[in-house]
Amino acid sequence: MFYEPKDGHGLPHNPFNAIVTPRPIGWVSTRCANGVDNLAPYSFFNAVAYTPPQVMFASTGVKPDQTDAKDTVANIRATGVFALNVVSFALRDAMNASSATLPADVDEFAHAGLDKGQCRTIDCPYVAAAPAVLECTLIDIIKLRGETNQMVLGEVTGIYINDACLRDGIFDVTTFNPLSRLGYRDYAVVRELFALSRPDDKA
Repeated sequence: MFYEPKDGHGLPHNPFNAIVTPRPIGWVSTRCANGVDNLAPYSFFNAVAYTPPQVMFASTGVKPDQTDAKDTVANIRATGVFALNVVSFALRDAMNASSATLPADVDEFAHAGLDKGQCRTIDCPYVAAAPAVLECTLIDIIKLRGETNQMVLGEVTGIYINDACLRDGIFDVTTFNPLSRLGYRDYAVVRELFALSRPDDKA
């Protein structure tokens, strides 16, 4: 089949998210200007540069109790910082619980039963059980096409790695099995790896 998105796809569910897979989950923690902590997963997330390390995630909706964004974007706009928590397979249910639409004054850490850590380079909480955390300062919030689409760009100023996930100096994802987002209600988990040498790698 072929379709132009502007004309619709004619399928029971939109296949776009199922085509662009797997996607890492941006489990974003923030703290609002009034001190209330927030945690929410975003399925449009990735790293975009090495030096300095930079990341992006996109928010595609609004909440009735916010002006033009979700709590996460509103908090980042107010404070200029956020943290990205890596989602392990063991944290799948807590991550899912934190996706609930809750009032802005509700702490999703408490709602999901998660312990917090305190970031070192920014004033922000993180998921204490996360295998790794990226502490970020805001670079820009970019309005995308579409009424409620916004992209957040951040520079990574601190990186936390759980020592149990390091093996022989390598961050070994098989120690925690990262979760990724697929289409529809589907997720995938990384349990097996294989390596490919690039053509220009030196022996």
